[in-house]
Amino acid sequence: MVEPNISLAKNTTSNVCPEHSSTINVPRNTTGEKYSWDADTQGWILGSFFYGYIITQIPGGYIASKIGGKLLLGFGIFGTSVFTLLTPLAANLGVGYLIAVRALEGLGEGVTFPAMHSMWSSWAPPLERSKLLSISYAGAQLGTVVSLPLSGLICYYMNWVYVFYIFGALGVLWFFFWMWLVSDTPETHRSISHAEREYILSSLKDQLSTQKSVPWRPILESLPLWAIVVAHFSYNWTFYTLLTLLPTYMKEILRFDAQENGFLSALPYFGCWLCIILSGQIADYLRGKQNLSTVCVRKCFTLIGMIGPAVFLVAAGFIGCNYALAVAFVTISTTLGGFCTSGYSINHLDIAPSYAGILLGITNSFATIPGMVGPVIAKNLTHNNTVGEWQTVFYIAASINLFGAIFFALFASGEVQDWAVSGYHLHRN
Repeated sequence: MVEPNISLAKNTTSNVCPEHSSTINVPRNTTGEKYSWDADTQGWILGSFFYGYIITQIPGGYIASKIGGKLLLGFGIFGTSVFTLLTPLAANLGVGYLIAVRALEGLGEGVTFPAMHSMWSSWAPPLERSKLLSISYAGAQLGTVVSLPLSGLICYYMNWVYVFYIFGALGVLWFFFWMWLVSDTPETHRSISHAEREYILSSLKDQLSTQKSVPWRPILESLPLWAIVVAHFSYNWTFYTLLTLLPTYMKEILRFDAQENGFLSALPYFGCWLCIILSGQIADYLRGKQNLSTVCVRKCFTLIGMIGPAVFLVAAGFIGCNYALAVAFVTISTTLGGFCTSGYSINHLDIAPSYAGILLGITNSFATIPGMVGPVIAKNLTHNNTVGEWQTVFYIAASINLFGAIFFALFASGEVQDWAVSGYHLHRN
């Protein structure tokens, strides 16, 4: 898709990290259009998705709290899928069109997590939140595990445009299943048992607010919310930097070919997927069976999920051309990040279940900034693709991660806040 001699300056690591594949794999299909985009242009294209994504975060949370998350999430994904199908056409028309289409994709995708949080606030009993949300949100990692190697194979055997056509079509197909099978609340679900419905509703009866208005000022003044904001921003800096640029690191520094690149770039996210599911089970076991407080579990899991990745990410920049160690360290770094799903990531539901979608919209708005500027900064720091340049990228990500972990540990809470329950409004009035 991108001309290699244009997109990157001459690779000065060639004397350090030689090609290590025994054979050179030439793509079977070379008919795909190639574009003369330099490194800066690629950075803006990669980041443009997040310019749309950030706009719909808070509105998405607010709308989901009013009408429910089913329709919002469904049509958000449907819109993103349609614009995915239009991506090859936009690329042919020019960089500006491609950036615009990716920004429109972000608009649709931006409602995803606020809508999901809003729906889970009506479905997840307090002592089962970690396991239920971790299974749900692990799907994002599983999608990365499948899409990265599959995209490599599609590019190798077919044409890069089919990556967008296939995944866009699958998104449209998913939309119809979602609208048919899903309900916003237990009360409206067609096939749920009476016992399960009553269990869910009774477990949440003291945690939800019946007020129609949103307590915006107390929300924005809440220190536990800002603890989540800082942690979310910090974690996403590393996550988005690796998500968008890990294939480049694999190719230009470690010198893996396209097929190897796809599978090895997916490996860290497979580890993260496993960690998310297992950590969710462990978190609820500690809260339910071992009687650990919610705030203790959230803080411990966040510390593991942010400090651990920082250590291994820095280490990955110091092992030279030891391919096995490099892949292992990046994989361990991303895998440990899975602990955060049972840490800060679902803490919104602990402190304000009725406004969880709005709170996630607020924290994810700040957490989207790394997706907008992280790839651009990393591309500007790695013009020559030297090991030293990538070490700087890893240093920055690790330092931000460390700060976020400490801030969350100091100021996070695990209790429903006063402003998030009905009695607060009556007392204020």
